[in-house]
Amino acid sequence: MMEVEERIAVLCQGKDREAYKAMRELQAESLRSAEAAPYMETFLAMLGSQNSYVRTRGLVLAAANARWDAENKLDGALEEYLAHIGDEKPITARQCVKALPAIAEAKPYLAPRIRQALLNANTTQYPDSMAMLLEKDIAAALNAMSGL
Repeated sequence: MMEVEERIAVLCQGKDREAYKAMRELQAESLRSAEAAPYMETFLAMLGSQNSYVRTRGLVLAAANARWDAENKLDGALEEYLAHIGDEKPITARQCVKALPAIAEAKPYLAPRIRQALLNANTTQYPDSMAMLLEKDIAAALNAMSGL
């Protein structure tokens, strides 16, 4: 298995299959330890990528490492993160929404801002089938955050 640094390097490369695998490994590692947490700035920088796959990886990994974010880097980038609820790519928007309960659980003081962003989400820019899925994701995220 690759080291964390090697997996991080693969995340933004053009080889989506390897990058996806690296993301999943880093996500799993982030559930167990803070080993990937020093790369929070890298994950947050990925949110600005032109490539939606890279944005999605950044969203997933930033959320997975929220619990280890002692320097509150995610807090400072929360508005940029939340903007992806309306990402131009509906798949990226869905992944963003699905990751938000993990952030709210790790940082309960951010839950009101996250909840408000979800309540204000506009899904009208997506085809009806995707809008409906995103609306279900939003409802599920709000439900998951109901105790926070």
